[in-house]
Amino acid sequence: MIYELRIYTILPGRIDAIRERFSAHTLGIFARLGMQVCDFWEDLEAEPKLYYTMKYESMEERTRQWEIFSQDKEWNEVKQRSELDGKIVERIEQIFMKRAEYFNL
Repeated sequence: MIYELRIYTILPGRIDAIRERFSAHTLGIFARLGMQVCDFWEDLEAEPKLYYTMKYESMEERTRQWEIFSQDKEWNEVKQRSELDGKIVERIEQIFMKRAEYFNL
């Protein structure tokens, strides 16, 4: 199992737009496509950042899921509509992780 931490730096004044896009659309599209979000956070220091983790069986599965997502008609329509007033995301960082074998929940 692999995990991906995704960090979105949001452009100034666009945090409400990204909140709306994730809550009303993106998370539902992820679910419909079988993409598993483990958890989701906003920066505590009022930085315009979002953090979330996703879980995959393998890097190949991760690549396949994101290719399907990027070509999804609903996602592309939502993205286009949500960016009519300008881009929302300045930068996306990705960190790939595996659970430490010595840690037990």
